Amino acid sequence: MVKDHETARTILSTLFGGILSLTVFSFTMVMVVLNQASTNFSPRLLPGLISNKRHQIILGFYIGTLLFNIIVLMSLGAYGPSKNAVGFSVMISAILGAFCVGLFVYFIHSISQAIQIQNIIDKIFYKSDKLLDAEKRRQEESADIPSPENSTEDWKIIQSGKSGYYRSFDVSLLGDSFKQQEKIIEIIPYADQHVWKNDPIMKVREELSTDEIEALQLSLYILSNPHEDDSSISGMIKLTEVVVKALSPGINDPGTAINAISKIGQLLSKALTLKPKTLEKRSDLEMLIVHQNIPARELMRIIVQPIREYAKMDCAVAYELMSTLIYVWNTKNICTDYITAISDEIKALQSDLKANIGNHKDLKRILELVE
Repeated sequence: MVKDHETARTILSTLFGGILSLTVFSFTMVMVVLNQASTNFSPRLLPGLISNKRHQIILGFYIGTLLFNIIVLMSLGAYGPSKNAVGFSVMISAILGAFCVGLFVYFIHSISQAIQIQNIIDKIFYKSDKLLDAEKRRQEESADIPSPENSTEDWKIIQSGKSGYYRSFDVSLLGDSFKQQEKIIEIIPYADQHVWKNDPIMKVREELSTDEIEALQLSLYILSNPHEDDSSISGMIKLTEVVVKALSPGINDPGTAINAISKIGQLLSKALTLKPKTLEKRSDLEMLIVHQNIPARELMRIIVQPIREYAKMDCAVAYELMSTLIYVWNTKNICTDYITAISDEIKALQSDLKANIGNHKDLKRILELVE
């Protein structure tokens, strides 16, 4: 152990300077990565990169080691410090410093992997795919529940108390007496849909008191911004923005666009096998809650249409988009009501390609996919 105060101070100062340099460099790397992701891909990808727990832990370990070194350096100036204690503290600081070097090597490798667009696309795809699987399981679990009647003439309409993006309906905020009532509550918007204040947001078959209406409105989770974490629709929108950004004149990366479109096609294929409505009947509730799923036409509008507008002059990307739409159209177990929406989108893409692609050979190659 180091017992000389001057030697200990020199060692700690060197360790402090080295770890501080690693910390500054790491933070600089994070800023460069975030700036590159925002400029080249999409600003909506930033929350996912910032929330990387491993990077946060590494940076937190750096800062903790710096604070420990500062405390040990301050103790060297205190009256009557124990030489053995100082030596032990220097040894711990040296071990932490060596560990920081190892973490730095891992941090560089991890952040270089995180910024690669292929890994970003795969991460979004797998997360959205799991969310769609979870929704599919919920529908299968509620398959035995009888659907409420389609006629809603006698239902009570409840309006939204504010504007924003509808996220979910939190049953736990309802009173215990309300939970045990045999009511049918149907949520009108789908998850992540924007609603305006005073828009119809739910309907209930039975009559409600003023207090019950207020309780239902308080149970609605409406955000001012779209939710980023646990929504398959949000994941598909992110992939759409990656495609649009890749096809922009400043980036011009059709390879990335084609890769993202293939992932979007797989997600669309699974999303369109979901039924239009999901019934929720919990064991602790007497009421039945009906949730809406995003309609096929809306999916085409927010996911496919932006890509179609940018891809209509690029033969390679247009070919991939047409192939993807045909793949989705041929999906087994797809809801019958959705087939028309996909067919209309294919026709719209055909029309755009005929108006924008002058090379008849390239145009014929793409249109042959439909025949």
